Amino acid sequence: MTTAITRSDRRVSPVFLGLVAIMAVSAWAVWTGFSANTGFAVFLLVTSGWLVSLCLHEYAHARTALHGGDLSIGAKGYLTLNPLKYTHAMLSIVLPLIFVILGGIGLPGGAVFIERHSIRGRWKHSLISAAGPLTNALFAVVITAPFWLGLMDDVPVAFRCALAFLALLQVSATILNFLPVPGLDGYGVLEPWLSHSVRRQVEPFAPFGLLAVFALLWVPEINDVFFDSVDAILRGLGVTELETALGQQWFRFWEGEPQLLDLWPVLNP
Repeated sequence: MTTAITRSDRRVSPVFLGLVAIMAVSAWAVWTGFSANTGFAVFLLVTSGWLVSLCLHEYAHARTALHGGDLSIGAKGYLTLNPLKYTHAMLSIVLPLIFVILGGIGLPGGAVFIERHSIRGRWKHSLISAAGPLTNALFAVVITAPFWLGLMDDVPVAFRCALAFLALLQVSATILNFLPVPGLDGYGVLEPWLSHSVRRQVEPFAPFGLLAVFALLWVPEINDVFFDSVDAILRGLGVTELETALGQQWFRFWEGEPQLLDLWPVLNP
């Protein structure tokens, strides 16, 4: 077993730095109107920002596990923020991105592989599971800071709405991740406190938890309740439903110009 974390184990991956660079350049393009296709620039900004948040989500799990006692984390490459090092890159990166493109939902991905037997204490296990969605929550607070601080008056509308939609993804990911469903982080927070027999009975359902949540979100009544909750939180952070809707329409650039754009000067005189 690995007993020490080397400097190379902690070195930030060029892949992650590349994602940050794409996010920065696309943010500049949206802000300045440099791109001839504003929607495509918004798509790049939101997509790269979402991927960066996914990397930070998984890093938070790994870093907390390291401090909890799992010294194998470094050798697995989880501390480099490289999404290609994840045990389930398809679940952690590809599927969540597809769900964002298709439905505008920040669906959680698969977690990094942690050697739980190396960690002692229920609270440590719960904190490791909670670290990921808490990172999404913090990300949402940070990118909405200009909204709840009242600093958005002179910000270009496309940039403003792109941040709003990215915030929606973070809030929805936080809520979904904290659901006490087997296979999601919320259940991981709860699991250490359950009896061994209960955990054994629930374990076979873990691979299907994510699919079950996605299926339930297609039920109109459940979908309405979920997004009403997301919108309520965003309103508390100073973000309006028009801003998130416009951000999503710009993000889906292949559908043309945002249909709600005509409402902007009316609702924001």
